[in-house]
Amino acid sequence: MDFLELARSRYSVRDYDARPVEQDKIDRILEAARVAPTGANRQPQRLYVLRSEDALGRIRAATRMAFNAPLVIIVCACVEEAWHNQRETLMRGTTCDTYNVAEMDASIVCDHMQLAATELGLGTLWVRGYDTQAILDAFEFPEGVVPICILDVGYPSETAHPSKMHADRKPLSETVVEW
Repeated sequence: MDFLELARSRYSVRDYDARPVEQDKIDRILEAARVAPTGANRQPQRLYVLRSEDALGRIRAATRMAFNAPLVIIVCACVEEAWHNQRETLMRGTTCDTYNVAEMDASIVCDHMQLAATELGLGTLWVRGYDTQAILDAFEFPEGVVPICILDVGYPSETAHPSKMHADRKPLSETVVEW
């Protein structure tokens, strides 16, 4: 499958069957995360792989967004390890002393994992709709490590399907400007 075909076939899965994800597939997904680009190659991501009944129970108690995925990866970033752009101008003249790319790095890592999982026949859901404090209360992360997103992973159920909006894409003329 070529890259665009792979990217188009990936969709947000919200219903998984009970089959566990095989260790070799988990290893491939995590390797895709490891090779993902990060700002100045700082690699600030921290991945918490949840598959025990205890860990899955805690994430499901903290957010409804874990659905019934047999594997959930909490994608975190060590904020202090991430690259900081020291002189950044944001949005038409608004400046800040530094811009931390930790969230972007973690999102790139998550995207790599999603595409790797899709290539392996698995479904995923990139989640940010949760209460961060509930996640922090459910799991003990080291100081400075913050959750950025959650990735649900598993085999889509027989009834899982892309949303009606999955293929709706604006034409390039609405999102691309050439100068």
